[in-house]
Amino acid sequence: MTKINIDDWRVEDEKFWNTGGKKIAVKNLLISIPALLLAFAVWMMWSIIATKLKEFGYNFGMITDSMSPAEVTNKLKEINSLYYTLPAIAGLAGATLRIPNSFLISLGGGRNVIFVTTVLLLVPVIGVALALQNINTSYITFAVFAAFSGIGGGNFASSMSNISYFFPKKVQGSSLGLNAGIGNLGVGIMQKAIPWIMGFFLFSAVDNSGLQVTGISLAGVQNAGWIWVPFLIISSAAAFRGMNNLITGTPALPNTYQGIAKTFYLISLGLIATAAGSVLLVGIKLNMWFVLPIVVLITLALMKYATPGEIKDNLVKQFAIFNNKHNWVMTVIYTMTFGSFIGFSAAFPKLCQDIFVYSNKSNPAYVNPNAPDFLMWVFIGPMIGALIRPVGGWLSDKVNSGSKITAYSTISQIIAALMVAYFIILAKNSATPEDYWLPFFLCFMVLFLATGIGNGSTFRSIPYIFNKEQAGPVLGWTSAIAAYGAFIIPKVFGQQIENGTPEYALYGFAFYYAICLFLNWYCYTRKNAEISKP
Repeated sequence: MTKINIDDWRVEDEKFWNTGGKKIAVKNLLISIPALLLAFAVWMMWSIIATKLKEFGYNFGMITDSMSPAEVTNKLKEINSLYYTLPAIAGLAGATLRIPNSFLISLGGGRNVIFVTTVLLLVPVIGVALALQNINTSYITFAVFAAFSGIGGGNFASSMSNISYFFPKKVQGSSLGLNAGIGNLGVGIMQKAIPWIMGFFLFSAVDNSGLQVTGISLAGVQNAGWIWVPFLIISSAAAFRGMNNLITGTPALPNTYQGIAKTFYLISLGLIATAAGSVLLVGIKLNMWFVLPIVVLITLALMKYATPGEIKDNLVKQFAIFNNKHNWVMTVIYTMTFGSFIGFSAAFPKLCQDIFVYSNKSNPAYVNPNAPDFLMWVFIGPMIGALIRPVGGWLSDKVNSGSKITAYSTISQIIAALMVAYFIILAKNSATPEDYWLPFFLCFMVLFLATGIGNGSTFRSIPYIFNKEQAGPVLGWTSAIAAYGAFIIPKVFGQQIENGTPEYALYGFAFYYAICLFLNWYCYTRKNAEISKP
């Protein structure tokens, strides 16, 4: 039986790899993938829950019988905007929690970290299941559980950092692509599973007689949370029993208690920063472009100054990545790929609903009778982006350059974003917006495809740009900042929907992609680049 803490790990040694190393690595990967899949499902569940809150008439107790019709209409517009903030808060939390997760493996050990971060996902899924019992549940209650679901988003950084230590460089693109790609399938699986499971009267906690809201039974809505509970329990047990801590990833290998304690502590710092950001965003209504750097700085400051000496010394060593300019370049490029993928995953269902279903901007309660059943299709985008990700890594390994594949995928993202904007304009100016559903949907699928390929290619580039000591923290850090896409994109779409100009969001994204295309060319693919075609 393999011991939990492995203090001899030499995967670049061919003999070691073939006589036992590979078997251990694959075992940890096979446990890591479903844990990450569930993490993404829980993190992104608000993309579907937000549409159901609208459909079932959840009003956070903000509408009273004493209101006039005009007051109700204005309040419904405000509530619709709040629906967008829930996936945004989950995105903010997930991205913020990736920052401490970026450094967790070196402190707590891979097995301990994956176990704790998976168990903690039980908090938001049980919490939201209980909150959905009442259409008048307060907004703050949903916001708190949205923040806790961000733990799932944070898990990506520690998961990717952990797996990077298990495999040799020659298969880094493929192994990291599999972990991320299949793990990201959690978004698509969730977007298909939640609407399906809501159709079953499993728990009947809303009302035994079946409460009716706008003619639709509310009894199964809580299944959006309960469905994940048994799978999370199984995955947590598998991580605890089957995973390992590596000396290469965690130089001072801790015992189980120490590893779990350090993991809890750093995650609590991330939650504190998330709470501060949520107050600034929703309570004070500070502009999100001010909130983001403030939250990042609060998180880094807490990690640097509010940690015990042993943890602090280790973190200071890892903070050396901030002195490497390529860390910042790859952060921008990685955000273009993963940030777009996760942001579009969070915003796409609600965007479809606002453009094709609630298409009369002067009447928020109007429902287009010919609207497409978008929930039947939205899961395909995240599925495509996730499934194609290992292909991006594989192609990069094949051509021996991640940056070359990144260039092609970036060009595709620019074209697809502009095409989506074009069909949004046609749809919103038409009395029959459903006529433009198919081209809009297909162009968005291309956008998901391109982000997935580009994300896989960046996984391959990072281990070739940075040494083994820095590659793990860089993977974690870049994925942390990129995850703010899950916060930024829903907020941007929400603002532009409110202004009646959602296409402007796509123009902005396309411009950003063009900047990334230039950076990738200048730093990595041009002749005489400092690091050639990593």
